Amino acid sequence: MTYATTVRLALAAAVAALVATTGCRLDARDDYLGDKDPKQFNLGHTASPAEIAAVNIDVSPDGAGLPAGSGTPEQGAAVFAGACASCHGANGEGKPPAYPQLIGGPKTFDFASDYKIPRTIGNYWPYATTLYDYIRRAMPLTAPGSLTSEQTYAVTAYLLQREGIIPANTTLDAKALAAIQMPAKSHFVLDDRRGSIGGKNVR
Repeated sequence: MTYATTVRLALAAAVAALVATTGCRLDARDDYLGDKDPKQFNLGHTASPAEIAAVNIDVSPDGAGLPAGSGTPEQGAAVFAGACASCHGANGEGKPPAYPQLIGGPKTFDFASDYKIPRTIGNYWPYATTLYDYIRRAMPLTAPGSLTSEQTYAVTAYLLQREGIIPANTTLDAKALAAIQMPAKSHFVLDDRRGSIGGKNVR
């Protein structure tokens, strides 16, 4: 048998194997596309009420969804130093361009006149409750969701106190947080365009 013949036979065998494999894959794909109407794939399990509750932690602007617990600005200073300052700076000044300034911005809402004005918690956040929600779900960046409810109340209180929104002796809990009126709230308007939630004609 010549070398050329050997090569041709090897190529023919490889093509045959490829066709067979492709056929098997197409058969498997047909199952997933529903051609054989599988009733189940035996993957995963039905989520338990406890598993659903663990991820159902969003907080609404009116405070619905806030958990039990409380915290003070003094307690929050320690939490911020340990979990937040490495990215946001010791005084919440931020570390551009990746980490924004959180506190200490000018008390102005005229961002249209100067796009460089820092947007901070005090001048660009409409609800204190959703500040809690964001910190709880997304922070710290390296370990989101790792703060306890009490730690989250505390760091929220610290940030609000540093912005002059609450006194230093405030204890924040669900009721107190929901009662806070943020300085920027009146500068946000309801989206009433057709198809929006505010437009009340969402399909």
